Amino acid sequence: MRSLLQRVKSAKVLVNGDSVGAIERGILAFLAVQKEDGQTQADRLLQKLLAYRIFPDARGQMNLSLQQIDGDLLIISQFTLAANTRKGLRPSFTAAAPPDQAEALYDYFVSRADEIHPSVASGRFGADMQVHLINDGPVTFLLES
Repeated sequence: MRSLLQRVKSAKVLVNGDSVGAIERGILAFLAVQKEDGQTQADRLLQKLLAYRIFPDARGQMNLSLQQIDGDLLIISQFTLAANTRKGLRPSFTAAAPPDQAEALYDYFVSRADEIHPSVASGRFGADMQVHLINDGPVTFLLES
């Protein structure tokens, strides 16, 4: 399981012009499910994401986590993060989980995040989404479980 985290001042996701999820200060997390992933990997990645120290403290050092700043979390499914781009000029998606498995694990991840963290929003799995964000920094990290 992979997640591309972006520290944001705000973010929202639209489907067919309608807002389906929006946050203020926090993390926009693009999430890719791979074939070998299960609930164990999802739980591990979620715990790491919530505790990852990417927000500035009083001295401007990245020492605070999303939980510590009481920030918002927006989770967006993005299977393209599972791409293998090492060879050629076209990405390979052989490592990506099949849609049924990926959707079930994405839903599990969002549900667990909602149980653990007070402010969670999400996109719509498999939809054509337009994501708007104000990246803070910019600060972007790739996490893997």
